Amino acid sequence: MARLPVLELTTHPSPNASVIWLHGLGADGHDFVPIVKELHLPQSMAVRFIFPHAPMQPVSINNGMVMRAWYDIATENLERKPDNQGVLQSTQAINELIADEVARGIAANRIILVGFSQGGAIALTAGTRHPETLGGIMALSTYLPMPEELATKASRANQQIPILMVHGEQDSVIPMAMAKASFGALIAQGYAVQWQQYPMAHSVCGEEMGVISEWLQKLLG
Repeated sequence: MARLPVLELTTHPSPNASVIWLHGLGADGHDFVPIVKELHLPQSMAVRFIFPHAPMQPVSINNGMVMRAWYDIATENLERKPDNQGVLQSTQAINELIADEVARGIAANRIILVGFSQGGAIALTAGTRHPETLGGIMALSTYLPMPEELATKASRANQQIPILMVHGEQDSVIPMAMAKASFGALIAQGYAVQWQQYPMAHSVCGEEMGVISEWLQKLLG
């Protein structure tokens, strides 16, 4: 996979932390750029936000239409015919972005992965498998692919990584039960996961912004 193109937004001329934020299926890196202002982070926080664009590829469930996607989806039932190879390819692409940030002087434990929907699935996979200790994982309206591999493929370096999972009670794209099952799989393996749910669909709500901001400030402030 070619190196991912990215958008960058910094809150300070000399950032000492990085947040890599992954969009959902069919969107692109621009999708979550406006959210940075809505987080109302204190000026003292020196953060580089990185918004990568997923690769362009045909998506089976959308009649093979080419769009930005982190992996293919074959059916509405996400647990059937999963594109594990695609998930792992995108995970490797995120590893490269993490390595880029480390090369720019950001400590690995000051790098946070955030993802919405498909992007959240990649954030969870990359974060739990990464060989260096990262700062945290935020998984928005999403699930963990390949939960059966968590015990054998996860990295010991990130066994204690802070994880925030947020889901909508009316989510018809990724059912609440699927997200809860992923939460349960992580808890069963000893991960410290904070769970939040809201009466929303497959989206992000205003109240959620406050929780996200507080969580980032706690880890990076």
